Amino acid sequence: MNAPRRADKSAEGKMAASRLYDQDFYAWANEQAALLRAGKLGEADIEHIAEEIESLGKTEKRELASRLKVLILHLLKWRHQPFKRTPSWEVSIKIQRHELVEHLVDNPSLKPVIASVLQKVYPDAVLGAVLETGFPESIFPETCPWTFEEMMAEDFWPEG
Repeated sequence: MNAPRRADKSAEGKMAASRLYDQDFYAWANEQAALLRAGKLGEADIEHIAEEIESLGKTEKRELASRLKVLILHLLKWRHQPFKRTPSWEVSIKIQRHELVEHLVDNPSLKPVIASVLQKVYPDAVLGAVLETGFPESIFPETCPWTFEEMMAEDFWPEG
């Protein structure tokens, strides 16, 4: 007789956790962390936990893409507007390089996807360069003219 009640309580608890997930994410996250630390996997909202873990992975990939896009944008401006080079562009390039290195140290499994991310973000970097320089899109190469390794080299400063 007790077994069905426990199952009902467990189901009720999972439904309550699911509602909490939708209503107060912070409280849900803390509750789930406590359940996991206590080894109460049966009471944990496993489906939502799995979704959140997957989401964290996607966030790390988006961070790579965002930093890479900014780096390319500034390198394009550096190359195509030598007369407007400013210390802030140089600092931005150095910061993006540094942040990309740190991000890849923290997430080494992203290294194999760099080439595909580079291809994906390059068109957006070009559009950013068009917006910021006022140049037509046609003056920028159709594909990224540099490898990731070139862009990351401290002594790489593309000339126009």
